Amino acid sequence: MCGIAGIVASDSEVQVDIAQVQRMCAVITHRGPDDEGMYVRGPAGLGMRRLSIIDVSGGQQPIHNEDHSVWIVFNGEIYNFRDLRRDLEAQGHRFYTHSDTEVIVHLYEDYGADCVSKLRGMFAFAVYDLRKSKLLLARDRLGKKPLHYAFQAGVLYFGSEIKSMLAVAPNLAEVDNVSLGQFFFYGYIPDPRTSFTRIRKLPPGHYLEFADNQISIRQYWDMPQFGSNPMPEEECLQRIEGILADAVRMRLISEVPLGVLLSGGIDSSVVVATMARTSDAPVKTFTIGFGKADFDEAEHARTVANQFGTEHHELTVDPDLWSTLELLSGVLDEPFADSSILPTYHVSRMARKYVTVVLSGDGGDELFAGYDRYAVQQRRQYLDLIPRWMAHLYKNVIYPRLPSGIRSRKLAYNLVLNSRDRFIDGISVLAPRNGDLSVLDSGFLRSTVDSELPGAVAQHYFDNAPASDLVSRMQYVDIKTYLTADVLTKVDRMSMACSLEVRCPLLDHVLVEFAVSLPASMKLRGRQSKFLLRRLAERLGVPHKVLYRSKQGFALPLVHWMRQELKREVTDLLLEPRTLQRGYFQRAGIERLLQEHQSGQRDHSTLLWELLAFEMWQRNYLERLAGKRLLRDTTCGSVKSEGAVQRC
Repeated sequence: MCGIAGIVASDSEVQVDIAQVQRMCAVITHRGPDDEGMYVRGPAGLGMRRLSIIDVSGGQQPIHNEDHSVWIVFNGEIYNFRDLRRDLEAQGHRFYTHSDTEVIVHLYEDYGADCVSKLRGMFAFAVYDLRKSKLLLARDRLGKKPLHYAFQAGVLYFGSEIKSMLAVAPNLAEVDNVSLGQFFFYGYIPDPRTSFTRIRKLPPGHYLEFADNQISIRQYWDMPQFGSNPMPEEECLQRIEGILADAVRMRLISEVPLGVLLSGGIDSSVVVATMARTSDAPVKTFTIGFGKADFDEAEHARTVANQFGTEHHELTVDPDLWSTLELLSGVLDEPFADSSILPTYHVSRMARKYVTVVLSGDGGDELFAGYDRYAVQQRRQYLDLIPRWMAHLYKNVIYPRLPSGIRSRKLAYNLVLNSRDRFIDGISVLAPRNGDLSVLDSGFLRSTVDSELPGAVAQHYFDNAPASDLVSRMQYVDIKTYLTADVLTKVDRMSMACSLEVRCPLLDHVLVEFAVSLPASMKLRGRQSKFLLRRLAERLGVPHKVLYRSKQGFALPLVHWMRQELKREVTDLLLEPRTLQRGYFQRAGIERLLQEHQSGQRDHSTLLWELLAFEMWQRNYLERLAGKRLLRDTTCGSVKSEGAVQRC
């Protein structure tokens, strides 16, 4: 597990300065505290920071092929590297390390960019081919490992984190208002956009080739047709049990200690149960609690730990998290509104005291229809039968006349939408249905929403999903957006901030392809979510009371804290002149949200947290990046810093 960064120029006469590559690597030392390596020659400079997991003593990067004509920096783990190595050696390739990284170099020699299709694991890597003067960037199928790039004046910059590129090309820090509009809609910025106009994320399942001053991006993987593989329940269970056991076994390859992040939910419990079957020693498990019964899953985690005899570690988090939020908002390169970054960071920091690698249950909700919204939207399909003239009447006559504070307003709004738009509206944070857009400055809205509808990303995936039923289409949208840009981004950034590697067996692409191919009824049956996964968990011995209880999720008790312990801090920060003068927010809109939430009239905790996260990012990332106080010009949507203007 590493962080990678680099610079490649199209002009062969350009000489990359090694000091630049060193600066790019220095700002991501947290991703790899054990080692540093660089390859700099002429127009190419590759760098990496290493967290040593496999071939600890001999796997230093960059790694090259036999004649030093192909070089690689790599972030991730290739779980089938031993099988691949045997095949490559049989074809005459010679290895000088025992690392999984070297396998990619020799695969590239034989298959070029198509080498990515041979890999089973999580990865982001850069391969430079001296003979062809070509750079290959590639990202794993589900987007577990991040990879960003920017191209300007014939030079391509890349990095695991945006801060690496800004360390040598600060002029790339042009804030993108359209991306910020997407943030306020989703609570994160979906791929391929970033918070900066000139920096992009390489999407999952894609690779990028750069040669002759041209960039070419191709998709090499996507999910198969949903529901294409109907089979009896017993056969499904046997197949998925075998694939998961194989996925967990492969992820136990390590020369350093391993454990499991145990939330007390179905997904992580299944991982613990499977790992306990494989491991000779007690599994190390790590759990975070909150002390609020409505949000605390620690008791359920203890039940699972006791059932499988794990070496269990638990930490209770209190609401004194302001300093942690300030720290993490400076670590993240983009505004990010998932409050579970805080418990994820704390559990990662705790686990790192005992192990270097952990397994997690991420991906179970997306693959097996675990979110409540799937069942809710499926039940609401009957609303599609309402005649269009009646929906038009609701939309243009009745709905606009309903007071914004009444609870029935949301139901009335749902009447005017089709299934797709009802689902997309439901996943939005800053929703127009309740008048929430009044919190944003009208000038900012015109520069974002009018230029590109924030919901267009989700609409595109919904309309182009390889699926025919509503549940599968919703799953496809979530896998392409929420899983990648929220869940996996959160896990990567928070674990890497603690120099901890996280492996996700439920997101093994072989398991993903099988799960996707099953009918929706194997995932959501009536109101029973994760139908097949629950059946598997029963077989593995997960306690019944853990499997059949209300879903809680890995989130903070924000609704309580923002009305009590954190009430003053949130109010002061959001209404402070320093916040309002940026021109993003309307004071009256924020005051309304605070009053309604703190009085108990409505729950605005998610939206208030989004506004809080955005302002924290402004203060702890953008302002520090500029080195001076940044003031937003609301007339032109630019960022000023005493004479320097960064156009949005």
